[in-house]
Amino acid sequence: MDNLRPFEKIASRFQISRESAKYFLGRVQKSFKTEKPPHKLIVEFIETQDFEFLPTPYELAAMMKESDVWPHALIVEPPAIVGDEDLYN
Repeated sequence: MDNLRPFEKIASRFQISRESAKYFLGRVQKSFKTEKPPHKLIVEFIETQDFEFLPTPYELAAMMKESDVWPHALIVEPPAIVGDEDLYN
């Protein structure tokens, strides 16, 4: 019987901390406007994919929407993070 919590499955598969996995799942949920997918559904979707690396939370949410796993509206995609070196060139 599998007693691992959803964030523990993410942490184990992608070798990240449990706190980072919790944060990731929360950010996936916040990528949707109103209806938030449960953590269990997010993990089940990830398990069906052949990810070598963990995608960004918004990318994963977009994949879930495109696959009709969670067909609810997404927020506007957050802007890309720009490195400090780009700001001063």
